[in-house]
Amino acid sequence: MNTREIFSSKILNSPVAIVYQAFANPKHLKNWWGPEGFTNTIHEFDLKPGGNWKLTMHGPEKGNYENSSIFKKVLTNKLVSWKRISQPLFDMEIAFEKLEDNKTLLSFKMIFETSEECDKMRKFIEPKNEENFDRLEKEIKNM
Repeated sequence: MNTREIFSSKILNSPVAIVYQAFANPKHLKNWWGPEGFTNTIHEFDLKPGGNWKLTMHGPEKGNYENSSIFKKVLTNKLVSWKRISQPLFDMEIAFEKLEDNKTLLSFKMIFETSEECDKMRKFIEPKNEENFDRLEKEIKNM
């Protein structure tokens, strides 16, 4: 196991193209991105290498969390990666893998600079990624 990485995945009962669109289309992405109870305002989403992704995550109790990233790699229906330029700093890869016509393996890989930074975030991020996947499943049903 790489001690600088947090890896989460889920098999979704949906075709790769639909799962990818749930991410690539900001009108869907804003409905499921982040933990349970959060809402999003997407300010910029330029899905191409070098493109910006800027959003504000609104917490369920209080607090607005500014997020800023730059896309590194975009392979339609396969992989999207970006570098966060707001705290916490990490690189993110989302992979979309077709298992069957109506089954997609979606995975999140977060890569931190140090294992200490990764360990600090792991206890929080792992369960929150599961909430994120659950919210995505609900969004796909509404697409």
